[in-house]
Amino acid sequence: MEKIRVFASTDYDVLIDAGLLDQAGDRIAEAINFQKDAVSITAVIVSDDNVFPLYGERLKESLNKRGFKTLEFVFPHGEKSKSLATYGELLEFMCESKVKRSDMIVALGGGVVGDLSGFAAASYQRGIAFVQVPTTLLAAVDSSVGGKTAVDLKSGKNQVGAFYQPRLVLCDTDTLKTLPKEEYECGCGEIIKYAILESDEFFDELLEKPVSEQYEHVIATCVNIKKHYVENDEFDTGLRMKLNLGHTFGHAVETCSGYTILHGQAVAMGMAAVTKAASEMGLCSKETEVRVLEILDRYELPKDISFKIDEMYEAMLVDKKNTGAVTNLIVPTAIGNCRIMKIPTDKLKGWLEEGGVED
Repeated sequence: MEKIRVFASTDYDVLIDAGLLDQAGDRIAEAINFQKDAVSITAVIVSDDNVFPLYGERLKESLNKRGFKTLEFVFPHGEKSKSLATYGELLEFMCESKVKRSDMIVALGGGVVGDLSGFAAASYQRGIAFVQVPTTLLAAVDSSVGGKTAVDLKSGKNQVGAFYQPRLVLCDTDTLKTLPKEEYECGCGEIIKYAILESDEFFDELLEKPVSEQYEHVIATCVNIKKHYVENDEFDTGLRMKLNLGHTFGHAVETCSGYTILHGQAVAMGMAAVTKAASEMGLCSKETEVRVLEILDRYELPKDISFKIDEMYEAMLVDKKNTGAVTNLIVPTAIGNCRIMKIPTDKLKGWLEEGGVED
């Protein structure tokens, strides 16, 4: 088993192994120092209607066996549920169920479940404990670690949220066996992001051997990279911005599509566009562009943005990375090296054009 300790405003472990779901009760009890029969703790399992039928009962059984009481809140899957409405329903459910500050939330699912659950945990009675149990590749390598929690508004993604660290992250690699193909590919999009950011060697490993044949190694590599960024810039004011590689354009793609394009797919499009633009502007080599496009093809990820420049630009104006006159754009200069560039917001259309987006 891989065990990675993240040091932040709340320190916690990320555990990566097969079979962790059945150990959840014991692992969570240890993380929160829960002594059976000493106090009653309710674990609110938050999940969606795709994941809960697969793993919900096993998680409940493990928690109940360890002495936790359990409740379940299951909502319709998909980005459209990551909303103020669902968030409010979850809070009302917990209040009506008399959930206390000493109780906790256990997020069972992908990024939408984790983001929504974390924000509810951060704000319910001014903060209760929560645990991440990611069941998608994207959540395991990225969104379950680092404490970013949020819901979307109609005008933009992740516009309401909080920084709030989990008490434990349990990555059971067995849950990845049930991933639909496009969810697997989405996770690969974020994994490729980490390789472009930090490691030419990791990039080559992804080309030589499919992610699906090295889950534990790949997840651990990504979590260790993210750990470095979180520990040095927990609240995303400097270095951690680099983790937004592909996201400035990617979030705009998601918004323009009405969230019919999945996050990892949109990030892949964003990475392709920003790398093409960087190549055209002489900020990275043509070889770097070719290699990025090659690996996106290898993992069957989309590269071309079909929305018009004006549509994309309007969506980017409400992005959190836009500080008004300036947008922080993450630009690859080589595989394993990226830089934060402060781009005048009114120049973003030029970047989109150089990135192959049609006028």
